[in-house]
Amino acid sequence: MGRRVYTEFPAYIRIPLHGFVGIALVLLMLPLAVALPISFNADPWFTYPFRAVSLRWFEQLFSSPLWTGAMINSLVIAISTTVVATTLGTLAAIGLVNPRFPFRTAVMALAISPMIVPVVVLGLGLFIFFSPLGLNYSYAGVVIAHTILASPFVVITVTATLTRFDFNLMRAAAGLGAGRVTAFRTVMLPIIAPGVAAGAVFAFASSFDEVVMVLFIAGPQQRTLPKQMFTGLREQLDPTILAGAAVMIILTSCLMAAVYNANKNR
Repeated sequence: MGRRVYTEFPAYIRIPLHGFVGIALVLLMLPLAVALPISFNADPWFTYPFRAVSLRWFEQLFSSPLWTGAMINSLVIAISTTVVATTLGTLAAIGLVNPRFPFRTAVMALAISPMIVPVVVLGLGLFIFFSPLGLNYSYAGVVIAHTILASPFVVITVTATLTRFDFNLMRAAAGLGAGRVTAFRTVMLPIIAPGVAAGAVFAFASSFDEVVMVLFIAGPQQRTLPKQMFTGLREQLDPTILAGAAVMIILTSCLMAAVYNANKNR
């Protein structure tokens, strides 16, 4: 439907739009295209162009206990955040898409507010709130904090998918004797799966790349890869930071490509 409507625009509108999108993509990709090759630099400093190509920084990334521990922490926290945020965000979206939901607009604004509130303000507030609860410097505290940041992405993507969902299918399933959970699992979830998967990828990426909240909530045992990179930038410039950035970008890109291909083949 969206593609058909777009093709109805005259050429003098479509061509500038193509140019604007192309410029936006170049501006987004150019910093990555410039920075990532430095991770293959053989010299122990940031230089460009560099004299020789080497994988020494990737070897250090995967051999150093400090870096490997940070990567494991990032994966554990990001996966846990993805599961919790996807579950809560999907359930919230199903409730908020109902026009009879009380205070729907206010609740929706509250649900997506972590995307608007500065992360520093949110991190400081959570640090103060978590202190009497004993959640600071714990994995549970970091996962909760990341879930607060990641859930809005799930709410938005699933809500957009649900606007095209025919709820008469749920009524038909109920008329055939299916319970709410069974109807959701067998009827609704397969149809809205692309939106749920996209929200899960955004939740994973937002948690895996997040550093500000970790600086407030996490302790030495919860050191993540972005925090280790941030610490490295402050204390010692090490090309291993760029190797870690390359791994983060490749992992996130692979997840997004997998979701795109899965939705394309549906």
